[in-house]
Amino acid sequence: MGFHTFDPDNADRLEDDQRYRWCSGEELLSLVRPHKRTTIADLGSGTGFYTDIVAPHAGTVYAVDLQSEMHDLYEQKGVPENVELVEASIEDLPFETDALDAAFSTMTYHEFSGEESVEELARVLRPGGRLVTVDWSNTGGASAGPPLDERHGLDHVVSALATAGFSIEHASTRSETFVCQARNGPLLTS
Repeated sequence: MGFHTFDPDNADRLEDDQRYRWCSGEELLSLVRPHKRTTIADLGSGTGFYTDIVAPHAGTVYAVDLQSEMHDLYEQKGVPENVELVEASIEDLPFETDALDAAFSTMTYHEFSGEESVEELARVLRPGGRLVTVDWSNTGGASAGPPLDERHGLDHVVSALATAGFSIEHASTRSETFVCQARNGPLLTS
């Protein structure tokens, strides 16, 4: 399961405001919690729909996508000054260890959900760095998104992240999607 990519011929669907019904800009910002000193990666950024929401609130945002066609479309749309386009797979990110304060994926976890990718995210996120995953649930009705057999359930992402050393802060399933907010390493207690 996983490791397919979104067809660039359908990229216009990635700019549809209807996507907010699955993850609103406000929800994403509340989960990622960017500020002007943060370095953040959007994993599977596509045409930058969600990257553009986070960018005004962050220091540097890396728009990571495997497909150069997606970056070409993002450049046509206009890339914010603090966004850097990175063509890479999630299992082999070109970042130093502990380079990121946060990373997020919106509707793309099912495309890179292997053990190597999760371990790579643990490497590039600083200790305590936040990882936000919003994706299509395998318990959804398939009214939108990929076929059900290409999706995971919340239990999959929670287990994969825990195995890689992440601590889960919040996890919930909705009608078609799930959301998981995690920290790299153990949760700090006060």
